[in-house]
Amino acid sequence: MASKPYLTQANVQAILDAANAHAAENNWAVTIAVCDDGGHMLGMIRRDGCAPVSAYIAQEKARTAAMGKRESRVYEEIINNGRTSFLSAPHIQGMLEGGVNIDVNGFTIGAVGVSGVKSSEDASTAKAGIAAII
Repeated sequence: MASKPYLTQANVQAILDAANAHAAENNWAVTIAVCDDGGHMLGMIRRDGCAPVSAYIAQEKARTAAMGKRESRVYEEIINNGRTSFLSAPHIQGMLEGGVNIDVNGFTIGAVGVSGVKSSEDASTAKAGIAAII
């Protein structure tokens, strides 16, 4: 029987803490969401001053990255390059940069989605969180 790594609650907290520290260093009001490989939320922080809608966007970016096994920016690029029919893809709503999948030993075990600042800054915050466990 196959086995694979998974995110523990300690991993989720480490990701949230590191991403939150990165956002604090840059004075960014963001939401940080962590999900498992099926897109189920495991933890979230909405920093003071962050727009409420960012909580929804961050979760969807995380889900998209986890279920697609790639960064959410890939979908944004596909659409921006003219394949607008991709907007009808089922169960993928966070097709903006800022969702980063967590790969361990060739398995996507979850993802981090961030929303609230420029998309590239969202992604850098997600990656700072992931770096805490990889």
